[in-house]
Amino acid sequence: MQLHTATLDDIDEVLELHSKYQIDSIAPEDKKDGFVTTAFTKEQLTQLINEEQGLFIARLHGKVVAYIMCGSWKFCSIWPIFTQMIQDLPNLHYLGHTITTENSYQYGPVCIDKSVRGSGVLEALFDFAREKMSKRYPILVTFINKINQRSFNAHSRLGLKIITEFSFNNNDYYELVYDTSKKLPMK
Repeated sequence: MQLHTATLDDIDEVLELHSKYQIDSIAPEDKKDGFVTTAFTKEQLTQLINEEQGLFIARLHGKVVAYIMCGSWKFCSIWPIFTQMIQDLPNLHYLGHTITTENSYQYGPVCIDKSVRGSGVLEALFDFAREKMSKRYPILVTFINKINQRSFNAHSRLGLKIITEFSFNNNDYYELVYDTSKKLPMK
């Protein structure tokens, strides 16, 4: 498996993987195995790659099998859920600091192809992305829909901690944090 910071050449494959597991296109019976909620365009991924260097991919046999998106709050603020999260940041404290748009970034969505789930891809790609983003931000912040138990369980095993819970658009979410200076213990 190869881990990379994505380039513009990877966008079509990332969008193809994303479409397989996006909540609006996934089969209802497959939702229990995890899903992504945020929709992205080619233009948004181009911006994420060019301006944020915040798209990380795993390739297996030449094919993109996983991605993790990471972005500044400025980048993410075009989506209303992130605007709500930004407004609440001053109420959150972690590592002895108030969380701000300057000391934290938004982690996710994350998408792992069903064919490689449980194989260590998430752990490897998470740590790769964490290491890259730690050069700019000490705190990772993310949210997980409470009905997405697979994602919640996987990220809890990685060591992400619930810092608060919130509701948005008739859905309930966990908001989680992670210290980006903490390398994952490799098994």
